[in-house]
Amino acid sequence: MFSFAHLNLPILVGTNWNLYSLYSQYGEVPTILIGLAIILFTGFLVTRLTKLLKLPNVTAYITAGILLGPWVLGAVDPVIISHMSFLSDVALSFIAFGVGRYFSLATIKATGKKVFLITILESVLAGILVTLVIGFAFPDKGWSFALLLGAIATATAPASTMMTIRQYQAKGEFVNILLEVVSLDDAVCLICYTLAITVINSTQGGNSTTMDIVMPIVWNVVFIAVGLLFGYVHSKLMSPKRSTDNRLILTLAMLLTIDGACAIVGISPLMACMVFGATYINLKKDQVLYTQMDAFAPPIMCIFFVMSGMNMDFGEFAIVGAIGIVYFFVRILGKYAGAWLGCRVYREEKKVRNNLGLALIPQAGVAIGLAVLGQRMLPVEIGNEFYAIILCSSVLYEMIGPGLAKLALVKSGAICMESLKNPQQNPSEEPKEVIPEHVQGEDLPPLSEAPSCGGKKQ
Repeated sequence: MFSFAHLNLPILVGTNWNLYSLYSQYGEVPTILIGLAIILFTGFLVTRLTKLLKLPNVTAYITAGILLGPWVLGAVDPVIISHMSFLSDVALSFIAFGVGRYFSLATIKATGKKVFLITILESVLAGILVTLVIGFAFPDKGWSFALLLGAIATATAPASTMMTIRQYQAKGEFVNILLEVVSLDDAVCLICYTLAITVINSTQGGNSTTMDIVMPIVWNVVFIAVGLLFGYVHSKLMSPKRSTDNRLILTLAMLLTIDGACAIVGISPLMACMVFGATYINLKKDQVLYTQMDAFAPPIMCIFFVMSGMNMDFGEFAIVGAIGIVYFFVRILGKYAGAWLGCRVYREEKKVRNNLGLALIPQAGVAIGLAVLGQRMLPVEIGNEFYAIILCSSVLYEMIGPGLAKLALVKSGAICMESLKNPQQNPSEEPKEVIPEHVQGEDLPPLSEAPSCGGKKQ
């Protein structure tokens, strides 16, 4: 029976508080349940603070994780964290499935070649620059390290940029292009990351045989076909009479099946889950399922990102320095140059091509999730350093993102002077469909409702 006399308060020395010892002595079940409750409550409470600073929820979750982690409070048993690594696969499968919705053939026909070219250039150029600069500047880290950093550099988090658009009621050609680019950006990242992992799996180890090189590629092709098959089957299972509960149960079962099967053969489930989502939307034209999944996902995303913050190893910061700084600035350069080049090819107005790249700087949810997977691919010491670089830079990107987005919108003429002087006070309260960066915890305007101000809608 519980008694306060049983509590042995630890000696608080520095940051090594280990508060989890207060409740872990009562068995495995209380330890797990109380630990998860602490994660969710703390994640929520910190969002109350970051909301005042107009920062996305993912920043709050990471901050909460750092506070709860072994470097500060030690409020959650490390055993819980070590046994929940599977959560990264589940969280990323949710994100990848959501990204698939933007491969609707109707959307692709509407946007045309321009948005695709701009998206590919701003994503891929950033990835190539980061890979080459890191690879040549830090050869001791290896090209696997550089390649994974480059693949993650392609991602953009749209939430902070979109909040700025709504707050200042920005309109026009610049906003139309921006909305379409950020909606496709993470799809390019998932593809690049899958290819990077395939290359690394094929070449790692000095005694690789031909089969070692070929099989990861073969399995990725096989699971693309599995994604197509699952999308077709799912379109048949999701009848109009199916209840919301059963729709979520079946969708989650499909995603977990893909995750588990991919884990068996040792490949990433990202591509298969994205193809699954893209096939379903094209066959069923059902946006409601994605909205239901977005409503179901936040607690899982909260736990995942809080745990990501707990895994932060501050002991790595001393050696992260130079690489982290190089990654931070080279990615910005690549994003800006790629967006400028894409707009230049299609002869966009100077105010569009000179400012689009500034609004593509933020990076958060998808990048952090992929960093967890990348950490597994690398030796322990380098993997921890790799993870710390992405986590720290993502927080910094999200902090400077809103300011750069506002600057880009003002310089492009997308924000009228009246809106600049009188911004909306609570833009996040407007009900909107969610762009697939739902891990941000912010509602964003969908492509179909992109504002227009005399500009030609794409």
